[in-house]
Amino acid sequence: MSDSPASSTLPRRQLGRYLRDWRSQAGLTIAEAARLMEWGASTLQRLEKGNADRIRTIDIHELCRIYGIPAEIADGLKGLAQQAAVKSWWHSYGDLIPENFDVYVGLEASAQQLSCYQSELVPGLLQTADYARALNGLGYPEEGAAEVDRRVQLRMQRQAMITRRMHPATVAMVLHESVLRRTVGGAKVMAAQLRHLAELSTRPNVDLRILPFTAGVPLGLSTGPFVILEFGSDSKGQPVEPPVVYVEGFTGDLYLERHGDVARYRRARDHLADCALDAQDSRNLLRQVVKDYS
Repeated sequence: MSDSPASSTLPRRQLGRYLRDWRSQAGLTIAEAARLMEWGASTLQRLEKGNADRIRTIDIHELCRIYGIPAEIADGLKGLAQQAAVKSWWHSYGDLIPENFDVYVGLEASAQQLSCYQSELVPGLLQTADYARALNGLGYPEEGAAEVDRRVQLRMQRQAMITRRMHPATVAMVLHESVLRRTVGGAKVMAAQLRHLAELSTRPNVDLRILPFTAGVPLGLSTGPFVILEFGSDSKGQPVEPPVVYVEGFTGDLYLERHGDVARYRRARDHLADCALDAQDSRNLLRQVVKDYS
């Protein structure tokens, strides 16, 4: 199989990414880990790059044992291995991959550019802790305060990719005005959340646009929320990895890699951005709605 990004798939790349990280945590070089598997180093290297010709679940199980990977994460990795050949796929929660194994977060952490549309909620990357806590309290009512706090902390850690000083990810976000008007956690929480959005929108790597109610339905139909993730280019100007469209669902998530699907979502996001307020007017609207909540 070719080493080109086009020859890989999202489950295969994510599996390789997780295995590489856990190998590093175990303090093993590629040569050392490959020797324990009785492989050549190039075999493990292809697996970590998402370009393995063949992936056997029994091999993933053994790597998980060598690296000391916890059982719940190992189950997720074996689920990825079983879906390694799927180009665009629907990740149904609890089907092969456990529900608590978050495929998207690992993908997001590797992205250099995210182009997004959200029509219902403030996206996790832009949420305040109190907004996230209110949502998690509603979404997981059976969990105690400590577990909710853990979820919130993980969400806050994800935001470092756009606030870090060195090479922050670029975010181009279109939010529907309904996101601003839908109260989560009360007026005080919403006012703080919208102030946070206004402040983030002044960052050079964040382009935040508000699609007002007055824009109507620019596409003539509803796309629902989505994220287009891109991973940068190599020294030859070729994508390091193919772009991926992520569509979050209530019982599972959709990941699209086919060129035509990605292009269609790109056109949709660009048109929504064209119909949205510009950056300054969007910031002004955010600050006006803050006053309404105050």
